[in-house]
Amino acid sequence: MTVQPPAFRGFANMVDPTAAELREWAYQPDSVSLQSMPPDWDLLVSGDHLIGTLFELALDPDCPARRFALHCLYIYAADGIRTNFRAHPRRRLRKLMDQAESEGDEVLATWAHNARLLMSRPELFDYHEWCEGGLVRHPRRL
Repeated sequence: MTVQPPAFRGFANMVDPTAAELREWAYQPDSVSLQSMPPDWDLLVSGDHLIGTLFELALDPDCPARRFALHCLYIYAADGIRTNFRAHPRRRLRKLMDQAESEGDEVLATWAHNARLLMSRPELFDYHEWCEGGLVRHPRRL
């Protein structure tokens, strides 16, 4: 017997989804297309309040929206590093990187490697790669 996830009923507020809404959507992403989302929705959800949920989704190789979650992790890391950790706490990013290396697969290990490299060499930041999905579409270690 397979367990079906509950039917996703949509977001109460698309620009500020709850963790539960984001999780439900991630397992049924075709229920609401990314094209119907507000502009820069990826940037909106890549904040501190949802980063734990996004990380959980990125950890799950069976999550249909895993690439989107990984994309958000790249945005989160770049945003924290570029703002010298005024946007996001350095401690939280380091904890996520450690967890990615200890619990994640090669995809998350690559994200952690790239984030650590960007921390030590912020001049490597490229908006297309980090915030527009370049490192997700063409995964590689920098």
